[in-house]
Amino acid sequence: MHPLRELTLDDLRRRTSMKWTAYDPDVLPLWVAEMDVRPAPAVTEALTEAVALGDTGYPQDGPVYAEALARFAADRWGWDDLDVQRTALVGDVMTGLVEMIRLVSDPGDPVVVNPPVYPPFFGFVQHAGRSIVEAPLGPDGRLDLDALGTAFERAAFGGRRVTYLLCSPQNPTSVVHTRDELAAVARLAAEHRVRVVVDEIHAPVAGPEFVPYLSVDGSDDAYSVFSASKAWNLAGMKAAVAMGGAATTDELASLPYVVGHGPNHFGVIAGVAALDGGREWLDGLHADLADNRDLLQKALADRLPQVRWNPEPGTYLAWLDCRELGLGDDPAAAFLEKGRVALTSGLDFGRGEGFARLNLATTPEIIDEAVTRMAAAG
Repeated sequence: MHPLRELTLDDLRRRTSMKWTAYDPDVLPLWVAEMDVRPAPAVTEALTEAVALGDTGYPQDGPVYAEALARFAADRWGWDDLDVQRTALVGDVMTGLVEMIRLVSDPGDPVVVNPPVYPPFFGFVQHAGRSIVEAPLGPDGRLDLDALGTAFERAAFGGRRVTYLLCSPQNPTSVVHTRDELAAVARLAAEHRVRVVVDEIHAPVAGPEFVPYLSVDGSDDAYSVFSASKAWNLAGMKAAVAMGGAATTDELASLPYVVGHGPNHFGVIAGVAALDGGREWLDGLHADLADNRDLLQKALADRLPQVRWNPEPGTYLAWLDCRELGLGDDPAAAFLEKGRVALTSGLDFGRGEGFARLNLATTPEIIDEAVTRMAAAG
């Protein structure tokens, strides 16, 4: 299977999703995290059957999505300890993360994040009435444990309840945190009495290198939230699974019943089908993404050698250091205006001046054309 080789630009421009309608038709959209693929056959079959049956009601109660995730986690990550009794079905990953933060903190309490990081982290945390404390990533895009420890200590001043919102794999750098790094995070959290909440939405994209945070020693009081939506391109069918460590049983049971009202029935059906029946398709996606990373790296070296990029396997996003191009703090604006290529501004991620994020989950032809246009703009 080659999911990223099946659709033409004409096919894609018929889509009505945000990615393909936010800009004028002459713009190549490589911004929001939506892939240019058809659904995995298992997903198409499951959804088609549901529509044919008129199975268009409310999502079923019970851990069917979590059970599929447990089977996938055991097969792909060797993690056999996902306890489906310590899970909750939530509307989507960001909703789930906020609800977990609400479980472990009070209004006004601090939440530590690692900029540059997924932009909704800032808005959702603030909307939940919590404050942001930054522990920036290191120059290599990886966790800076010294900065993290300092942020934990600063955030906890005055006895406040501190939450650490971790992005794993990391968006936008695409870094896959190692088990040693995550174990160090757990030790720091225990030392400073910080509760860890983890966004693991890109996990299947990372492949076997991914380490579930709840599989790490010291994660008993932590939470993570997962959805198949990124790896199988199901953002329009919302549903996610929130999971707790061994010490969270009573706390998770106190989650308000209304939190479970957000999931979409088709989202659950599609997520289960993807996790159980979409693994061969996912393998094909991994191969296509590896080829696209090579293509992008070579195209940049040939046409935009001033752009620095460290290819990492954690997502299908490329965090481009464009500072040597002299395009100012927001190179994405210049690429759009002069090259008609839409990237995500690095400014949105916090501490991303001079950077832009490119979505490489598209066809090789579009990547090649995009770099040509960017070179003309730069």
